[in-house]
Amino acid sequence: MPSYSGIRTRNLFNPSSKEPFTLSRTKLDLFIKCPRCFYLDLRLGVGQPPGYPFSLNNAVDGLMKKEFDIYRADKTAHPLMAAYGISAVPFAHAKLDEWRDARTRGVKALHEPSNLILRGGIDDVWVNSEGDLHIVDYKATAKASEVTIDEEWQGGYKRQIEIYQWLFRHNGFKVSPIGYFVYVNGKMDRKAFDAKLEFDVKILPYEGSDSWVDEALMKAKAYLVSAKIPSPGSDCEFCDYREAVREVLQPFLKEKSA
Repeated sequence: MPSYSGIRTRNLFNPSSKEPFTLSRTKLDLFIKCPRCFYLDLRLGVGQPPGYPFSLNNAVDGLMKKEFDIYRADKTAHPLMAAYGISAVPFAHAKLDEWRDARTRGVKALHEPSNLILRGGIDDVWVNSEGDLHIVDYKATAKASEVTIDEEWQGGYKRQIEIYQWLFRHNGFKVSPIGYFVYVNGKMDRKAFDAKLEFDVKILPYEGSDSWVDEALMKAKAYLVSAKIPSPGSDCEFCDYREAVREVLQPFLKEKSA
């Protein structure tokens, strides 16, 4: 994992440039959460410190993709899809590996009104009997209670599905409003570890609406071209931390400059 230097000079928005600027799904979600952190990141090059990688989650994610790819190759439904009454099969497409590459490629679409290229890396896509695509996202956790998508903090999960729906529609695909979360929950009631983890797997449907994406892109662009630093998000812990540090340091900085 690369060290965090605090300031970067690459991939910054230049308000004088006429070239389209690429905005990842995670950066658009950052804008929704906190316009100030978004601006500090993409205009001034001061991003939030990165979180630690979720290695176990990533391992589950990779194995889930391999598992569904077996059925994709056979053009048949995964047993879970049949168990949940989902009339679909994993979608086979030549660009699937590109779409899954969240770091550098992903699914891309130019939003001409804002001149922003929105992109994001998907987990999976299923296609139903009518040719409509279902956006699918894998999630992994370990909790004693049943998994749901009803918690307030899971709003980002739902926006994730909706952004992917927007991206595929802008790439000319027919997209169902129904997306799916394949939620993997590690069992915590076993007597011993025995060098293995066991999981329950559920499919949770979600009816998304991407109607907010165009307006969000226009607002994000308006903030990016502005010379004024936006107000922080209402519950941004990073901004709260920066403000607390500023208040604590201010007396010491005044004393040093005196």
